[in-house]
Amino acid sequence: MVELLGPAEIRGLAAELDVRPTKKLGQNFVHDPNTVRRIVELAHVGPDDVVLEVGPGLGSLTLGLLAAGVRVVAVEIDPKLAERLPKTVAERAPDAAGRLDVVEADAMRVAKGDLPAEPTSLVANLPYNVAVPVVLHLLAELPSLRSGLVMVQTEVADRMAAGPGSRIYGVPSVKLAWYGPARKVAAVPRSVFWPVPNVDSALVAFERGDVPASEDRDRLFGLVDAAFSQRRKTLRAALAGWAGSAERAGELLVAAGIDPKTRGEQLDVHAFARLAAVR
Repeated sequence: MVELLGPAEIRGLAAELDVRPTKKLGQNFVHDPNTVRRIVELAHVGPDDVVLEVGPGLGSLTLGLLAAGVRVVAVEIDPKLAERLPKTVAERAPDAAGRLDVVEADAMRVAKGDLPAEPTSLVANLPYNVAVPVVLHLLAELPSLRSGLVMVQTEVADRMAAGPGSRIYGVPSVKLAWYGPARKVAAVPRSVFWPVPNVDSALVAFERGDVPASEDRDRLFGLVDAAFSQRRKTLRAALAGWAGSAERAGELLVAAGIDPKTRGEQLDVHAFARLAAVR
C-alpha cells in the first residue's frame, strides 16, 4: 500500500525541511494525487521497468511510480530533498522502499556510471529552465533509455513535439526527433502545483528509435544549430559559415536533394541527416 502526498503533506514536509521552492532550481511540487496517478498511467511503466526520475523533490511522483511496481532511480540536486526522500518512502510505502535509489547529482552532469541501474524510462517533472538540455543529455548518456514522459512548460512541450513547417519548429524539435518520435499527450493545470507557477504545463512522451553513431549525432546537431541560428535566411545563406561559403553551402544542399532557397524550419530530421552526410 502506497500513501500518496496531498497539499497538507507537501506543505508539512517543506516546513519540516525549511524548504522554500526556488525559481533557480525550478521547484514546483505536484500536490494532487490524481495528477500523479494520471502521469504514471500515461507513462506506461510497470514492474519490468527501471524509471529514472529527475528532480523528485518531496516525493509526490516517486510514490506514484513505486505504486506501479517499478524500480525508481531518483536524481536530486538538492541535498536536503535527497536525504529526506528515502525516509518519506519508508514512511508511506514501506514495502516499496527497497525499489528506490536516490542519487544526489546534477541531472545535466550525471553519467551512466553514477547510476546503480540502467534506466529503461524517464518519467519526471522537469525544471522548466533546463528541460530540453536535460532530456537530450540523458538520451545521449543513457542508451538504455527507451522511452520517456516529462512534464514541462507548455511552450517547451509544443517546441519539443513540433513538426517541419510549424512556426515553433526548431532546434529542440529536430534534436529530439533524431532520437525518435515525440508527442504532446496532455495538459496539466497550474492548480496542481505548489507554489502555483505562472506558466501552463504539459506532458510530452517520446520513444527512442534506431539512431546512428554518436559522431553522426554531433555532426548533425552542429548543422541544426547553424541552420536555425538565422531563421529568416535561406539555408544557402544560413549555412555559409558551416560549409565555408554560401556557394559551397548551395552545392552541398543540391547534393543532398534540398533546394538551397529552403529555410531550416522546412526540413525534417531525415533531410538534415542527408545534408550532414554529404559534407
